[in-house]
Amino acid sequence: MTKMTPDEKKIIAAQAALDYIKPNTVIGVGTGSTVNHFIDLLAKNFEGQIKAAVSSSVASTERMQKHGIPVIDLNEAGRLSIYVDGADESNHQLHLIKGGGGALTREKIIAAASDEFICIADASKLVDVLGSFPLPVEVIPMAQNLVARQLEKFDCEARLRADFVTDNGHIILDLHDLQIEDPLALENQINQMTGVVCVGLFAHRPADVLILGEDDGARKVFA
Repeated sequence: MTKMTPDEKKIIAAQAALDYIKPNTVIGVGTGSTVNHFIDLLAKNFEGQIKAAVSSSVASTERMQKHGIPVIDLNEAGRLSIYVDGADESNHQLHLIKGGGGALTREKIIAAASDEFICIADASKLVDVLGSFPLPVEVIPMAQNLVARQLEKFDCEARLRADFVTDNGHIILDLHDLQIEDPLALENQINQMTGVVCVGLFAHRPADVLILGEDDGARKVFA
C-alpha cells in the first residue's frame, strides 16, 4: 500500500464529499486547507451547476469567486441542505474542534443553518479525547484579560493568537493543554462567559458524517 501525504489524504476526503452535492442547489462551504481542495474539485466537477454558495470566510469567498461560483449571504439563502467543512479534531461522537483558521463563529452559524453537516479531514484528525489541538475561543478585544482569567480556571493556558483578527473584528484565545472529557458541558460553560463571541467546540451541533482520507481511500464515520 502506498503511503500518502497528509495533503493527498485531504484531497481524497474532499473528493468523497462531492457525492453529497446535488446540482442547482445552494450549499454551505467552510474554511481551511481541506476545504480549499473541496472548492477546487467542486469547481472542476460541477462547473456551472452550483446555484450559489454561502461561505464561512473571506478567504473561501474569494477562492470560490475566482472559480466562478456565486457566493450569497446566509440571510438571502435561508435554510441550507448541506454544509461541507473541515475540522482540527473530531472524537468518535463527531464532536469537533474547529477554528484553527479563525472562522469558527461563521462556521458555527452555517452549521446551525444546515440540514446536513459533512466534515472532511485526513485520518489524523480522529481522536479519542478532544484537546490536543488548542481550542479556539473568539473574544471581544476589550474582554481579553477578563475571559482569559475565567478560561484558565479549566486548568489550561489561554494564549492570544498573535497578529490575528477574525473576519468579525475580534481576537482569538487558543486554549492549550485541555482534556475535553465532556464537550457538551464545556461548550455551554464557555459560551456563557461575558465577552465570549463563540467557542470552537461543535458538540451541540456535531458533524453528521465525518469523511476521513486514508492511505486506502475515503472512510466514512457516523456518530
